[in-house]
Amino acid sequence: MKELLDLFITCAKVGVMTFGGGYAMLPILQREVVEKKQWATDDELMDYYAIGQCTPGIIAINTATFIGKKQKGNLGGFVATMGMVFPSLVIITIIAAVISNFASLKWVQDAFAGIRVCVCVLIFNAVTKLWKSSVIDLITAVIFAVVFLGSIFLNISPVIYVLLAAVAGILLAGKAVKTK
Repeated sequence: MKELLDLFITCAKVGVMTFGGGYAMLPILQREVVEKKQWATDDELMDYYAIGQCTPGIIAINTATFIGKKQKGNLGGFVATMGMVFPSLVIITIIAAVISNFASLKWVQDAFAGIRVCVCVLIFNAVTKLWKSSVIDLITAVIFAVVFLGSIFLNISPVIYVLLAAVAGILLAGKAVKTK
C-alpha cells in the first residue's frame, strides 16, 4: 500500500505542472522517476515517451501509466494515472470557476506569458537531457535531423515519425552491424 501511495504522490507532484500540457510535465517526470525514484532508466523513459506519443491521450499521463504498470502491475498503472490526473482536475476546476472574472486583468495575462516562457525552458532542458542519451552516433543524428526537419516543414502525424524512425533504426542499425 505504501508503494502505491508513493506512486500516486509522485505522479501527483508531476501532475501539478499542468501549464503547457503533457510536454511540460516530461522534464519533471524524468527528474522524479529516473533521477529521484529510479523507477526507470532514461532509455526506458524514452521508450515510454515514444509509445505515449503514439497512443491516444496526453503523453505524460500515458507515460505515468506505463511507469505505474511497471512498478505495481495494473493497479499501479491505474494509481499512477489517477495521481497524474488528480491535480489537473482540481486546478482546472478552480481556474474554470474564476478565470472569466480575471482573464482580462493585465497582471493575469502577464503571469500566463511568463508561465509559457518557463514551460519552453523546461521542455528545452528535457530535450537536452534526452538528446545526450539518444543521439549517440551518426545514424541516430541523421534520424534526429530528418525527423526534426520533417516536423518543422511537413504536417505529418507524430505517430508516422515514430514509426518511420523505428523502421530507420532497425534498417540502419542492421547495416551498421554488418559493416563492422
